[in-house]
Amino acid sequence: MQGGGQANAPTHRLDVRGFRCPIPVGETRQALGGLEGGHVLEVRFDDPEALEDLPPMLARQGHRVLSIEEVAGDWRMCIEVIA
Repeated sequence: MQGGGQANAPTHRLDVRGFRCPIPVGETRQALGGLEGGHVLEVRFDDPEALEDLPPMLARQGHRVLSIEEVAGDWRMCIEVIA
Protein backbone atom coordinates (compact mmCIF):
# COMPACT_ATOMS: atom_id res chain seq x y z
CA MET A 1 0.00 0.00 0.00
CA GLN A 2 1.56 3.27 -1.04
CA GLY A 3 0.63 6.42 0.79
CA GLY A 4 0.69 10.06 -0.04
CA GLY A 5 -1.35 12.06 2.44
CA GLN A 6 -1.93 10.54 5.79
CA ALA A 7 -5.40 10.55 7.34
CA ASN A 8 -4.17 9.52 10.79
CA ALA A 9 -1.10 11.14 12.35
CA PRO A 10 1.20 8.79 14.29
CA THR A 11 0.59 8.61 18.02
CA HIS A 12 3.74 6.51 18.61
CA ARG A 13 7.05 6.07 16.81
CA LEU A 14 9.54 3.21 16.56
CA ASP A 15 12.96 3.59 14.92
CA VAL A 16 14.65 0.30 14.04
CA ARG A 17 17.01 1.67 11.39
CA GLY A 18 20.35 -0.11 11.53
CA PHE A 19 18.81 -3.43 12.59
CA ARG A 20 18.30 -6.45 10.33
CA CYS A 21 15.41 -8.90 10.35
CA PRO A 22 14.03 -10.38 12.43
CA ILE A 23 14.67 -7.47 14.85
CA PRO A 24 12.43 -4.88 13.09
CA VAL A 25 9.52 -7.35 12.97
CA GLY A 26 9.95 -8.41 16.60
CA GLU A 27 10.27 -4.85 17.88
CA THR A 28 7.22 -3.78 15.87
CA ARG A 29 5.19 -6.71 17.26
CA GLN A 30 6.23 -5.78 20.80
CA ALA A 31 5.43 -2.09 20.31
CA LEU A 32 1.98 -2.90 18.88
CA GLY A 33 1.24 -5.17 21.84
CA GLY A 34 1.43 -2.19 24.19
CA LEU A 35 -0.94 0.04 22.21
CA GLU A 36 -4.72 0.35 22.30
CA GLY A 37 -6.99 0.23 19.28
CA GLY A 38 -7.06 3.39 17.19
CA HIS A 39 -3.45 4.35 17.88
CA VAL A 40 -1.10 4.76 14.93
CA LEU A 41 2.48 3.46 15.10
CA GLU A 42 5.07 4.91 12.73
CA VAL A 43 7.95 2.48 12.13
CA ARG A 44 11.19 3.65 10.48
CA PHE A 45 13.45 0.91 9.08
CA ASP A 46 16.20 0.47 6.51
CA ASP A 47 16.25 -3.31 6.02
CA PRO A 48 14.50 -4.12 2.73
CA GLU A 49 13.61 -7.56 4.11
CA ALA A 50 11.38 -5.88 6.72
CA LEU A 51 9.42 -4.37 3.85
CA GLU A 52 8.51 -7.93 2.85
CA ASP A 53 8.10 -9.38 6.37
CA LEU A 54 6.10 -6.69 8.19
CA PRO A 55 2.86 -6.60 6.12
CA PRO A 56 2.10 -10.36 6.48
CA MET A 57 2.76 -10.22 10.24
CA LEU A 58 0.47 -7.19 10.56
CA ALA A 59 -2.26 -8.91 8.55
CA ARG A 60 -2.08 -11.99 10.78
CA GLN A 61 -2.48 -9.77 13.85
CA GLY A 62 -5.35 -7.84 12.27
CA HIS A 63 -3.63 -4.43 12.16
CA ARG A 64 -3.94 -2.12 9.15
CA VAL A 65 -1.10 -0.61 7.12
CA LEU A 66 -2.04 3.01 6.44
CA SER A 67 1.00 3.97 4.38
CA ILE A 68 4.46 2.90 3.30
CA GLU A 69 6.84 5.58 2.08
CA GLU A 70 10.50 5.55 1.09
CA VAL A 71 12.28 8.44 2.79
CA ALA A 72 15.95 9.15 2.03
CA GLY A 73 16.94 5.51 1.53
CA ASP A 74 14.86 4.03 4.31
CA TRP A 75 11.17 3.38 4.84
CA ARG A 76 8.40 4.75 6.99
CA MET A 77 5.38 2.56 7.63
CA CYS A 78 2.30 3.80 9.49
CA ILE A 79 0.20 1.11 11.13
CA GLU A 80 -3.25 1.50 12.66
CA VAL A 81 -3.71 -0.64 15.76
CA ILE A 82 -6.93 -2.62 15.55
CA ALA A 83 -8.30 -3.79 18.91
